[in-house]
Amino acid sequence: MSYYKRHVFFCCNQRDEGKACCNNHGAREIRDYAKDRINSLGLSGPGKVRINMAGCLDRCDEGPVMVIYPEEVWYTYVDREDIDEIIHEHLTHGRVVKRLKI
Repeated sequence: MSYYKRHVFFCCNQRDEGKACCNNHGAREIRDYAKDRINSLGLSGPGKVRINMAGCLDRCDEGPVMVIYPEEVWYTYVDREDIDEIIHEHLTHGRVVKRLKI
């Protein structure tokens, strides 16, 4: 068994002005929100969920993006409601949110 049940990486890369990047879409703030939600729901820690910030995940044109392991599911999102849905469906119940999957 891995140390975490699920490991979530949010691309928070900031590219030079004019180039597509996830941080232009508020990725750091959304990652902070997701981390706070996971903590408040008691889902964080060993054997549970880990939320991490990542550098460029090389899918800038589909951004903002995040990926969840071990399932290797890639998502895009628009707002906190999308993140709440991913937390509830995928991270809590193991169901992929098809409308946000890339």
